[in-house]
Amino acid sequence: MIEVTTVIAGRKIGRHCPPFIIAEMSGNHNQSLERALEIVDAAAKTGAHALKLQTYTPDTMTLDLDEREFHINDPNSLWSGTSLYKLYDEAYTPWEWHKPIFDHARKLGLIPFSTPFDESAVDFLETLEVPAYKIASFENTDLPLIRRAAATGKPLIISTGMATVAELDETVRAAREAGCNDIILLKCTSTYPANATNANILTIPHLRKLFDCEVGLSDHTLGIGVSVASVALGATVIEKHFTLNRADGGVDSAFSMEPQEMQALVIETERAWQALGKVSYGTTVAEQASLKFRRSLYVCKDTAADEVFTTENVRAIRPGMGLAPKHLDVVLGRKAKVALAKGTALTWDLLS
Repeated sequence: MIEVTTVIAGRKIGRHCPPFIIAEMSGNHNQSLERALEIVDAAAKTGAHALKLQTYTPDTMTLDLDEREFHINDPNSLWSGTSLYKLYDEAYTPWEWHKPIFDHARKLGLIPFSTPFDESAVDFLETLEVPAYKIASFENTDLPLIRRAAATGKPLIISTGMATVAELDETVRAAREAGCNDIILLKCTSTYPANATNANILTIPHLRKLFDCEVGLSDHTLGIGVSVASVALGATVIEKHFTLNRADGGVDSAFSMEPQEMQALVIETERAWQALGKVSYGTTVAEQASLKFRRSLYVCKDTAADEVFTTENVRAIRPGMGLAPKHLDVVLGRKAKVALAKGTALTWDLLS
């Protein structure tokens, strides 16, 4: 297995470190800078390590049309009945908000960065000195965008939703050839919300092996179970959408985590990482004190000198201060060297 380490704003990311947890604000600010800053406050309190925005405008995303393929009419979509343009107009984070949000995040110990959706967004984010870039699943085949972000030399976190192995190979090659040495691929299912049965997180170790890079999960499922399980498969980065309260509404609120859930995610993914440890058999240092609670052979009935040991006066019980139970067949039929009281731990020197 390879051992790689990526560093973002001084924070090491790798299998020897606790998982890197990203709180994705997306459009959950509901077009209020005050609410956006409250989300930053809440994210910091949960123990998340990073706060991520999305950098676009409706015009950099699509055309202002509400017809044909520009109208969302999928009955299973959270955003059915509106146009792409109107959706992005509701969800986008005004560019003038980025600096106050980033400044507030840094003040609280969070690492702020963003997802650019076109080259102009990369240029803008460079002026804010972001430490990394995230490429969304829907843009993971936009090679010009990937090359532009990679040319900054900063780490790229790339969601793999919908991409084939061939497409990912093109993406990773383009990023590396353009100057990116640190790539993190996030397994992602591009449905909102996603179903756990479609998460396919067994892909995570396969991604690591194929592309020789760090791997993680961009998780749109509800709850923390999928994210915690992904850590056992080698995920070192977890990204989850984050909001103050789903009941407040917003374009992404239905599949976003609330503060207490994010806090649980931070705690339980770190516990999962700690639990991985190493291949280990035998008694650990922590278990030494428990050895005495194993079973062993004890005199269970007052026994006279020269009396024969039988199943009536010798049993395998707790604690473990006597001979191991495997010796019972050898002990049976032997005689007691001296008189033994009930509760005596049987040892070889007590046998005649």
